[in-house]
Amino acid sequence: MMQTGRNEIDDMIVHEKMQVALEYQNEAWADGMADGIEPEIIADAAFALAMRETIRIHGEMGAEAMLETLRERMLAGEFSPERSLQ
Repeated sequence: MMQTGRNEIDDMIVHEKMQVALEYQNEAWADGMADGIEPEIIADAAFALAMRETIRIHGEMGAEAMLETLRERMLAGEFSPERSLQ
């Protein structure tokens, strides 16, 4: 019973950190746009940095697994601009 509560708290902490990280990313994106950098360039730079860090942390096999998971999430519509977040 105690383990379930701890897992729920851990999940909440990860969710909160994800929300803060997304806020930082949104701010960086807005700053780049304000400086006249095209969204395609900002996106490419963000992917390149994310992949570099993911490979550093998890290795190439871990990065490949993450890309497959992201592909599945993309095909499921998770990243669609029309999707409403709750």
